[in-house]
Amino acid sequence: MAIKPYKNIWYPLLLTVVGFSMPIFGYAQLAAAEITYLETLYQQLHQEPELSFEEEKTSKKMAHELRSIGFQVTENIGQWGVVGVYENGPGPTLLIRADMDALPVKENTGLPYASTRFAQTQTGDRVGVMHACGHDLHMTVWTGTARQLVSQKEQWAGTLLFVAQPAEEVGKGARAMLADGLFERFPLPDFGLALHANHFLRAGSIGYTKGYSMANVDMVDIVIYGEGGHGAAPHLTIDPIVLTAKIVLALQTIVSRELSPMEPAVLTIGAINGGSKGNVIPSEVSLALTLRSYEANIRQQMIEKIQRICKYEALASGVSDSRLPKVAVRDERATAVFNDEHIAESALMGIRLAIGDSNVIRVPAVMIGEDFSEYGQTAAQVPLFLFWLGTISEQRLEQHQTSKTPLPTLHGDAYFPDLHPTIATGVLALSAAALQLLQRK
Repeated sequence: MAIKPYKNIWYPLLLTVVGFSMPIFGYAQLAAAEITYLETLYQQLHQEPELSFEEEKTSKKMAHELRSIGFQVTENIGQWGVVGVYENGPGPTLLIRADMDALPVKENTGLPYASTRFAQTQTGDRVGVMHACGHDLHMTVWTGTARQLVSQKEQWAGTLLFVAQPAEEVGKGARAMLADGLFERFPLPDFGLALHANHFLRAGSIGYTKGYSMANVDMVDIVIYGEGGHGAAPHLTIDPIVLTAKIVLALQTIVSRELSPMEPAVLTIGAINGGSKGNVIPSEVSLALTLRSYEANIRQQMIEKIQRICKYEALASGVSDSRLPKVAVRDERATAVFNDEHIAESALMGIRLAIGDSNVIRVPAVMIGEDFSEYGQTAAQVPLFLFWLGTISEQRLEQHQTSKTPLPTLHGDAYFPDLHPTIATGVLALSAAALQLLQRK
Protein backbone atom coordinates (compact mmCIF):
# COMPACT_ATOMS: atom_id res chain seq x y z
CA MET A 1 0.00 0.00 0.00
CA ALA A 2 1.36 3.40 -0.93
CA ILE A 3 1.81 5.81 1.95
CA LYS A 4 0.48 9.27 1.20
CA PRO A 5 3.15 11.74 2.35
CA TYR A 6 2.56 14.41 4.93
CA LYS A 7 -0.95 13.34 5.94
CA ASN A 8 -2.12 12.37 9.41
CA ILE A 9 0.09 9.88 11.27
CA TRP A 10 2.27 8.62 8.44
CA TYR A 11 4.90 11.35 8.25
CA PRO A 12 5.76 11.44 11.98
CA LEU A 13 5.47 7.65 12.14
CA LEU A 14 8.13 7.38 9.44
CA LEU A 15 10.36 9.76 11.40
CA THR A 16 10.06 7.52 14.43
CA VAL A 17 10.49 4.19 12.67
CA VAL A 18 13.32 5.15 10.33
CA GLY A 19 15.15 6.98 13.09
CA PHE A 20 15.43 10.48 11.69
CA SER A 21 16.37 12.98 14.32
CA MET A 22 16.50 16.72 14.29
CA PRO A 23 19.93 18.20 13.61
CA ILE A 24 21.49 20.02 16.53
CA PHE A 25 20.32 23.46 15.54
CA GLY A 26 22.17 26.65 16.17
CA TYR A 27 20.64 27.83 19.41
CA ALA A 28 21.46 25.77 22.47
CA GLN A 29 20.13 28.74 24.35
CA LEU A 30 18.28 31.85 23.27
CA ALA A 31 20.30 35.00 22.84
CA ALA A 32 20.03 37.51 25.68
CA ALA A 33 18.56 40.12 23.34
CA GLU A 34 15.85 37.69 22.25
CA ILE A 35 14.91 36.86 25.84
CA THR A 36 14.77 40.56 26.68
CA TYR A 37 12.48 41.19 23.72
CA LEU A 38 10.16 38.36 24.69
CA GLU A 39 10.07 39.27 28.38
CA THR A 40 9.07 42.81 27.43
CA LEU A 41 6.34 41.45 25.18
CA TYR A 42 5.12 39.19 27.99
CA GLN A 43 4.91 42.07 30.45
CA GLN A 44 2.96 44.18 27.95
CA LEU A 45 0.50 41.36 27.36
CA HIS A 46 0.20 40.72 31.09
CA GLN A 47 -0.61 44.36 31.80
CA GLU A 48 -3.25 44.57 29.06
CA PRO A 49 -5.48 41.49 29.47
CA GLU A 50 -8.79 41.24 27.62
CA LEU A 51 -11.74 38.94 28.32
CA SER A 52 -13.06 36.28 25.94
CA PHE A 53 -14.21 37.64 22.56
CA GLU A 54 -12.89 41.08 23.54
CA GLU A 55 -9.27 40.52 22.44
CA GLU A 56 -9.12 43.43 19.98
CA LYS A 57 -5.83 45.01 21.12
CA THR A 58 -4.22 41.65 21.86
CA SER A 59 -5.04 40.29 18.40
CA LYS A 60 -3.60 43.36 16.71
CA LYS A 61 -0.39 42.91 18.68
CA MET A 62 -0.13 39.25 17.65
CA ALA A 63 -0.80 40.16 14.01
CA HIS A 64 1.94 42.80 14.15
CA GLU A 65 4.43 40.30 15.59
CA LEU A 66 3.81 37.81 12.77
CA ARG A 67 3.91 40.43 10.01
CA SER A 68 7.20 41.79 11.31
CA ILE A 69 8.91 38.45 10.64
CA GLY A 70 7.39 37.75 7.23
CA PHE A 71 4.12 35.84 7.77
CA GLN A 72 1.09 36.45 5.56
CA VAL A 73 -1.45 37.53 8.16
CA THR A 74 -5.25 37.57 8.19
CA GLU A 75 -7.15 39.12 11.08
CA ASN A 76 -10.69 38.85 12.47
CA ILE A 77 -11.17 35.11 11.94
CA GLY A 78 -13.84 33.96 14.38
CA GLN A 79 -14.14 37.53 15.69
CA TRP A 80 -10.63 38.37 16.94
CA GLY A 81 -8.67 35.33 15.73
CA VAL A 82 -5.39 35.83 13.85
CA VAL A 83 -3.97 33.45 11.23
CA GLY A 84 -0.40 33.67 9.97
CA VAL A 85 0.92 31.58 7.08
CA TYR A 86 4.62 31.11 6.30
CA GLU A 87 5.46 28.93 3.29
CA ASN A 88 8.92 27.40 3.09
CA GLY A 89 8.89 24.96 0.21
CA PRO A 90 7.13 21.62 -0.27
CA GLY A 91 6.32 19.67 2.87
CA PRO A 92 3.66 19.21 5.52
CA THR A 93 1.63 21.97 7.14
CA LEU A 94 2.00 22.46 10.89
CA LEU A 95 -0.57 24.33 12.99
CA ILE A 96 0.78 26.03 16.13
CA ARG A 97 -1.84 27.66 18.33
CA ALA A 98 -1.80 30.18 21.17
CA ASP A 99 -4.87 31.43 23.05
CA MET A 100 -5.33 35.12 23.85
CA ASP A 101 -8.12 35.66 26.37
CA ALA A 102 -7.79 36.48 30.07
CA LEU A 103 -10.00 35.77 33.08
CA PRO A 104 -12.34 37.89 35.25
CA VAL A 105 -9.89 37.75 38.18
CA LYS A 106 -8.47 40.70 40.14
CA GLU A 107 -4.69 40.23 40.27
CA ASN A 108 -3.00 39.78 43.64
CA THR A 109 0.60 38.93 42.69
CA GLY A 110 2.31 42.17 43.72
CA LEU A 111 4.34 42.11 40.50
CA PRO A 112 5.62 45.47 39.23
CA TYR A 113 3.86 44.75 35.93
CA ALA A 114 0.63 43.41 37.50
CA SER A 115 -2.63 44.01 35.70
CA THR A 116 -4.77 46.81 37.08
CA ARG A 117 -7.44 46.48 34.42
CA PHE A 118 -11.15 46.24 35.06
CA ALA A 119 -13.85 45.34 32.57
CA GLN A 120 -17.60 45.00 32.42
CA THR A 121 -19.02 41.52 31.88
CA GLN A 122 -22.05 40.71 29.73
CA THR A 123 -24.13 40.66 32.92
CA GLY A 124 -23.03 44.21 33.74
CA ASP A 125 -20.67 43.34 36.58
CA ARG A 126 -17.39 45.26 36.91
CA VAL A 127 -14.55 42.77 37.38
CA GLY A 128 -10.79 42.75 37.55
CA VAL A 129 -9.07 41.16 34.56
CA MET A 130 -5.92 39.02 34.75
CA HIS A 131 -3.96 36.54 32.68
CA ALA A 132 -4.30 33.95 35.44
CA CYS A 133 -4.12 30.93 33.11
CA GLY A 134 -0.87 31.72 31.33
CA HIS A 135 -2.27 32.80 27.98
CA ASP A 136 0.12 35.77 28.02
CA LEU A 137 2.91 33.22 28.34
CA HIS A 138 1.45 31.09 25.53
CA MET A 139 1.41 34.09 23.18
CA THR A 140 4.97 35.04 24.13
CA VAL A 141 6.32 31.55 23.49
CA TRP A 142 4.28 31.32 20.27
CA THR A 143 5.83 34.60 19.07
CA GLY A 144 9.33 33.49 20.05
CA THR A 145 8.81 30.20 18.23
CA ALA A 146 7.71 31.97 15.06
CA ARG A 147 10.83 34.13 15.21
CA GLN A 148 13.10 31.13 15.76
CA LEU A 149 11.57 29.02 12.99
CA VAL A 150 11.87 31.80 10.43
CA SER A 151 15.49 32.40 11.46
CA GLN A 152 16.14 28.64 11.10
CA LYS A 153 14.19 28.15 7.88
CA GLU A 154 17.07 26.38 6.14
CA GLN A 155 16.56 23.46 8.54
CA TRP A 156 12.92 22.72 7.73
CA ALA A 157 10.48 22.58 4.83
CA GLY A 158 6.74 22.98 4.69
CA THR A 159 4.16 25.51 5.81
CA LEU A 160 3.57 27.09 9.21
CA LEU A 161 -0.01 27.91 10.18
CA PHE A 162 0.20 30.10 13.27
CA VAL A 163 -3.17 30.61 14.97
CA ALA A 164 -3.84 33.15 17.73
CA GLN A 165 -7.21 32.12 19.09
CA PRO A 166 -9.81 34.05 21.07
CA ALA A 167 -12.14 32.79 23.80
CA GLU A 168 -10.48 29.58 24.96
CA GLU A 169 -11.71 30.19 28.50
CA VAL A 170 -15.34 29.88 27.45
CA GLY A 171 -14.73 26.96 25.09
CA LYS A 172 -15.93 28.81 21.99
CA GLY A 173 -12.87 30.32 20.30
CA ALA A 174 -11.62 27.33 18.33
CA ARG A 175 -15.12 26.53 17.10
CA ALA A 176 -15.61 30.15 16.07
CA MET A 177 -12.42 30.12 13.98
CA LEU A 178 -13.29 26.78 12.38
CA ALA A 179 -16.82 28.00 11.61
CA ASP A 180 -15.26 31.06 9.95
CA GLY A 181 -13.39 28.84 7.51
CA LEU A 182 -10.02 28.28 9.19
CA PHE A 183 -9.47 24.95 7.43
CA GLU A 184 -11.07 26.05 4.15
CA ARG A 185 -9.49 29.49 3.69
CA PHE A 186 -5.98 28.51 4.80
CA PRO A 187 -3.69 25.50 4.31
CA LEU A 188 -5.13 22.38 5.95
CA PRO A 189 -2.71 21.25 8.68
CA ASP A 190 -1.25 17.77 8.75
CA PHE A 191 -0.68 18.04 12.50
CA GLY A 192 -0.95 20.61 15.29
CA LEU A 193 1.03 21.67 18.37
CA ALA A 194 0.28 23.76 21.43
CA LEU A 195 1.55 24.12 24.98
CA HIS A 196 -0.02 25.12 28.28
CA ALA A 197 1.44 26.72 31.39
CA ASN A 198 1.64 24.40 34.40
CA HIS A 199 1.54 25.50 38.04
CA PHE A 200 3.31 22.54 39.66
CA LEU A 201 6.13 21.70 37.22
CA ARG A 202 9.57 23.28 37.61
CA ALA A 203 10.49 26.11 35.25
CA GLY A 204 12.88 24.63 32.69
CA SER A 205 10.90 21.41 32.36
CA ILE A 206 8.24 20.07 30.01
CA GLY A 207 5.44 17.68 30.95
CA TYR A 208 3.58 15.43 28.55
CA THR A 209 0.84 12.82 28.37
CA LYS A 210 0.12 10.46 25.50
CA GLY A 211 -3.49 9.67 24.64
CA TYR A 212 -6.09 11.53 26.66
CA SER A 213 -4.48 14.54 28.31
CA MET A 214 -7.41 16.81 29.22
CA ALA A 215 -11.10 16.16 29.64
CA ASN A 216 -14.46 16.72 28.02
CA VAL A 217 -16.02 19.68 29.81
CA ASP A 218 -19.75 20.33 29.99
CA MET A 219 -21.51 23.05 31.97
CA VAL A 220 -25.09 22.17 32.92
CA ASP A 221 -27.81 24.40 34.36
CA ILE A 222 -30.83 22.88 36.11
CA VAL A 223 -33.97 24.70 37.21
CA ILE A 224 -36.10 22.73 39.69
CA TYR A 225 -39.71 23.83 40.05
CA GLY A 226 -42.10 23.45 42.97
CA GLU A 227 -45.14 25.13 44.48
CA GLY A 228 -44.16 27.90 46.87
CA GLY A 229 -45.92 29.02 50.02
CA HIS A 230 -45.61 29.80 53.72
CA GLY A 231 -42.86 28.06 55.63
CA ALA A 232 -45.36 27.26 58.39
CA ALA A 233 -47.58 25.31 56.00
CA PRO A 234 -45.27 23.07 53.97
CA HIS A 235 -48.07 20.56 53.40
CA LEU A 236 -49.70 23.07 51.07
CA THR A 237 -46.59 23.34 48.91
CA ILE A 238 -44.20 21.24 46.87
CA ASP A 239 -40.90 22.32 48.39
CA PRO A 240 -38.27 22.70 45.64
CA ILE A 241 -35.48 23.02 48.24
CA VAL A 242 -36.21 19.57 49.65
CA LEU A 243 -36.56 18.23 46.11
CA THR A 244 -33.23 19.85 45.21
CA ALA A 245 -31.59 18.14 48.19
CA LYS A 246 -32.85 14.76 46.95
CA ILE A 247 -31.61 15.49 43.43
CA VAL A 248 -28.20 16.65 44.64
CA LEU A 249 -27.68 13.41 46.58
CA ALA A 250 -28.99 11.26 43.73
CA LEU A 251 -26.70 12.93 41.20
CA GLN A 252 -23.70 11.84 43.25
CA THR A 253 -24.56 8.21 42.54
CA ILE A 254 -24.06 8.66 38.78
CA VAL A 255 -20.27 8.45 39.05
CA SER A 256 -20.13 6.27 42.17
CA ARG A 257 -22.77 3.69 41.17
CA GLU A 258 -23.77 3.99 37.52
CA LEU A 259 -20.45 4.32 35.70
CA SER A 260 -17.63 1.82 35.58
CA PRO A 261 -14.90 2.63 38.11
CA MET A 262 -12.47 2.14 35.21
CA GLU A 263 -13.95 5.16 33.39
CA PRO A 264 -12.80 8.54 34.80
CA ALA A 265 -15.62 11.01 35.38
CA VAL A 266 -16.42 13.98 37.60
CA LEU A 267 -19.77 15.57 38.44
CA THR A 268 -19.50 18.74 40.52
CA ILE A 269 -22.38 20.94 41.65
CA GLY A 270 -20.82 24.36 41.97
CA ALA A 271 -23.83 26.55 42.73
CA ILE A 272 -27.28 26.27 44.34
CA ASN A 273 -29.59 29.28 44.35
CA GLY A 274 -33.10 29.38 45.74
CA GLY A 275 -35.24 31.15 48.28
CA SER A 276 -34.91 34.54 49.95
CA LYS A 277 -36.29 34.16 53.48
CA GLY A 278 -36.41 31.48 56.11
CA ASN A 279 -40.20 31.35 56.39
CA VAL A 280 -40.94 31.40 52.67
CA ILE A 281 -40.89 28.25 50.54
CA PRO A 282 -39.80 29.34 47.04
CA SER A 283 -41.23 28.24 43.72
CA GLU A 284 -37.92 27.23 42.13
CA VAL A 285 -34.26 26.48 42.78
CA SER A 286 -31.38 26.56 40.29
CA LEU A 287 -28.25 24.41 40.14
CA ALA A 288 -25.04 24.88 38.13
CA LEU A 289 -22.91 21.81 37.40
CA THR A 290 -19.72 20.91 35.62
CA LEU A 291 -19.16 17.46 34.12
CA ARG A 292 -15.77 15.99 33.20
CA SER A 293 -14.99 12.83 31.25
CA TYR A 294 -12.69 11.48 28.55
CA GLU A 295 -14.82 9.15 26.43
CA ALA A 296 -17.70 10.53 24.35
CA ASN A 297 -20.10 7.79 25.43
CA ILE A 298 -19.45 8.55 29.13
CA ARG A 299 -20.09 12.22 28.44
CA GLN A 300 -23.47 11.42 26.87
CA GLN A 301 -24.43 8.90 29.56
CA MET A 302 -23.85 11.47 32.32
CA ILE A 303 -26.15 14.00 30.66
CA GLU A 304 -28.89 11.40 30.09
CA LYS A 305 -28.67 10.17 33.69
CA ILE A 306 -28.96 13.72 35.02
CA GLN A 307 -32.11 14.21 32.97
CA ARG A 308 -33.58 10.92 34.22
CA ILE A 309 -32.86 11.60 37.90
CA CYS A 310 -34.25 15.12 37.76
CA LYS A 311 -37.44 13.98 36.03
CA TYR A 312 -38.30 11.07 38.28
CA GLU A 313 -37.31 12.69 41.57
CA ALA A 314 -39.65 15.54 40.64
CA LEU A 315 -42.50 13.18 39.74
CA ALA A 316 -41.95 11.31 43.00
CA SER A 317 -42.34 14.62 44.85
CA GLY A 318 -45.67 15.37 43.16
CA VAL A 319 -44.49 17.84 40.52
CA SER A 320 -46.79 17.89 37.50
CA ASP A 321 -45.62 16.93 34.01
CA SER A 322 -45.78 20.58 32.99
CA ARG A 323 -43.40 21.65 35.79
CA LEU A 324 -40.62 19.08 35.45
CA PRO A 325 -37.03 20.29 35.99
CA LYS A 326 -35.36 22.02 33.06
CA VAL A 327 -31.91 20.61 32.26
CA ALA A 328 -29.84 22.72 29.86
CA VAL A 329 -26.32 21.97 28.61
CA ARG A 330 -24.51 25.22 27.88
CA ASP A 331 -22.60 25.98 24.71
CA GLU A 332 -19.61 26.63 26.99
CA ARG A 333 -17.85 23.30 26.53
CA ALA A 334 -14.67 21.54 25.45
CA THR A 335 -13.90 18.17 23.91
CA ALA A 336 -11.22 16.00 25.48
CA VAL A 337 -7.66 16.66 24.30
CA PHE A 338 -6.23 13.48 22.78
CA ASN A 339 -2.49 13.54 22.12
CA ASP A 340 -1.66 11.47 19.07
CA GLU A 341 1.03 8.99 20.08
CA HIS A 342 3.07 9.26 16.87
CA ILE A 343 3.01 13.06 16.75
CA ALA A 344 3.88 13.19 20.44
CA GLU A 345 6.82 10.81 20.11
CA SER A 346 8.27 12.66 17.11
CA ALA A 347 7.87 16.05 18.81
CA LEU A 348 9.38 14.72 22.05
CA MET A 349 12.47 13.51 20.16
CA GLY A 350 13.18 17.12 19.25
CA ILE A 351 12.28 18.50 22.68
CA ARG A 352 14.63 16.08 24.44
CA LEU A 353 17.48 17.13 22.17
CA ALA A 354 16.75 20.79 22.85
CA ILE A 355 16.32 20.85 26.63
CA GLY A 356 17.70 17.51 27.83
CA ASP A 357 15.96 14.23 28.52
CA SER A 358 15.91 14.79 32.31
CA ASN A 359 13.78 17.90 31.80
CA VAL A 360 11.05 16.03 29.89
CA ILE A 361 8.61 14.46 32.34
CA ARG A 362 5.64 12.17 31.78
CA VAL A 363 2.65 13.36 33.83
CA PRO A 364 -0.86 11.97 34.37
CA ALA A 365 -3.91 13.20 32.53
CA VAL A 366 -6.05 15.87 34.20
CA MET A 367 -9.73 16.76 34.27
CA ILE A 368 -9.39 20.39 33.20
CA GLY A 369 -10.52 21.39 29.71
CA GLU A 370 -8.91 22.94 26.62
CA ASP A 371 -10.58 23.69 23.31
CA PHE A 372 -7.38 23.04 21.34
CA SER A 373 -9.01 19.62 20.88
CA GLU A 374 -11.54 21.14 18.45
CA TYR A 375 -8.90 21.36 15.70
CA GLY A 376 -8.79 17.55 15.74
CA GLN A 377 -12.58 17.11 15.70
CA THR A 378 -13.21 18.20 12.11
CA ALA A 379 -13.57 15.85 9.14
CA ALA A 380 -9.83 16.30 8.54
CA GLN A 381 -9.09 14.63 11.91
CA VAL A 382 -5.87 16.59 12.39
CA PRO A 383 -3.62 14.74 14.89
CA LEU A 384 -2.59 16.96 17.80
CA PHE A 385 -0.05 17.20 20.61
CA LEU A 386 -0.39 19.58 23.55
CA PHE A 387 2.28 19.56 26.24
CA TRP A 388 2.80 21.29 29.59
CA LEU A 389 5.31 24.07 30.22
CA GLY A 390 6.72 24.18 33.76
CA THR A 391 6.59 27.68 35.28
CA ILE A 392 7.50 27.45 38.98
CA SER A 393 10.97 28.40 40.24
CA GLU A 394 13.17 25.96 42.19
CA GLN A 395 12.95 28.26 45.22
CA ARG A 396 9.16 28.27 45.27
CA LEU A 397 9.05 24.51 44.83
CA GLU A 398 11.48 24.03 47.75
CA GLN A 399 9.39 26.34 49.94
CA HIS A 400 6.30 24.39 49.01
CA GLN A 401 7.93 21.08 49.87
CA THR A 402 9.51 22.16 53.16
CA SER A 403 6.79 24.43 54.56
CA LYS A 404 3.81 22.78 52.82
CA THR A 405 2.83 26.24 51.58
CA PRO A 406 0.38 25.74 48.70
CA LEU A 407 1.53 26.84 45.28
CA PRO A 408 -0.64 29.43 43.50
CA THR A 409 -2.76 27.62 40.95
CA LEU A 410 -3.87 28.46 37.45
CA HIS A 411 -6.98 30.66 37.56
CA GLY A 412 -5.86 31.92 40.97
CA ASP A 413 -5.19 35.61 41.64
CA ALA A 414 -1.62 34.94 42.87
CA TYR A 415 -0.34 32.81 39.97
CA PHE A 416 2.75 33.95 38.05
CA PRO A 417 5.55 32.15 36.16
CA ASP A 418 9.31 32.25 36.75
CA LEU A 419 9.73 34.31 33.65
CA HIS A 420 13.22 33.90 32.14
CA PRO A 421 13.63 30.09 32.27
CA THR A 422 9.98 29.52 31.41
CA ILE A 423 10.02 31.61 28.24
CA ALA A 424 13.39 30.22 27.13
CA THR A 425 12.30 26.61 27.70
CA GLY A 426 8.95 27.14 26.00
CA VAL A 427 10.49 28.64 22.87
CA LEU A 428 13.24 26.00 22.68
CA ALA A 429 10.79 23.14 23.20
CA LEU A 430 8.08 24.32 20.81
CA SER A 431 10.63 25.27 18.14
CA ALA A 432 12.39 21.92 18.48
CA ALA A 433 9.10 20.03 18.21
CA ALA A 434 8.25 21.96 15.05
CA LEU A 435 11.68 21.35 13.53
CA GLN A 436 11.40 17.65 14.23
CA LEU A 437 8.05 17.45 12.45
CA LEU A 438 9.09 19.66 9.52
CA GLN A 439 12.75 18.71 9.06
CA ARG A 440 14.06 18.42 5.54
CA LYS A 441 14.49 14.90 4.25
